[in-house]
Amino acid sequence: MRLDLRAVAENARRAETTELLDRVTVYRDDMEPAALDLIEGELARRGVEPDAIRDHHRLRRERLIRDADGSCVRCEFCDQPAVRLGRSWHRIGGIIPVFRRSFAYCEDHDPTAE
Repeated sequence: MRLDLRAVAENARRAETTELLDRVTVYRDDMEPAALDLIEGELARRGVEPDAIRDHHRLRRERLIRDADGSCVRCEFCDQPAVRLGRSWHRIGGIIPVFRRSFAYCEDHDPTAE
C-alpha cells in the first residue's frame, strides 16, 4: 500500500495539536517515517518546541496502558491513549444493556474522573 503524503499533510493541518503530539510520541512505532516527518514539521510550524514534545511523551507514558505486545491501548471512544480499564454494560443504541464487557478509557472519557 502506498502512503498518500498529501492526504497525511492535510490531515496533520486539520488535527488538534494534542492528537499530533500523541502520534509522534506514544503511537510513533505505528507510523511511517515519512508521515512522522510531516507531523513533526506541522508541530514545528505551530511553534511546538522539542522540549514540549518530550514533556508530552513523559506525561502520557506515565499513565497510559500497554497491550500484551507493548503497544498503547486506545480509548474506546476516541484515539487518545487509554489510562484506565473498566467494566461496564455494552448497550444497544446506547440505551439497552445487553452484557458487561471491558472498556478502555482516556482521561477525557473516564467515567470515574472528576
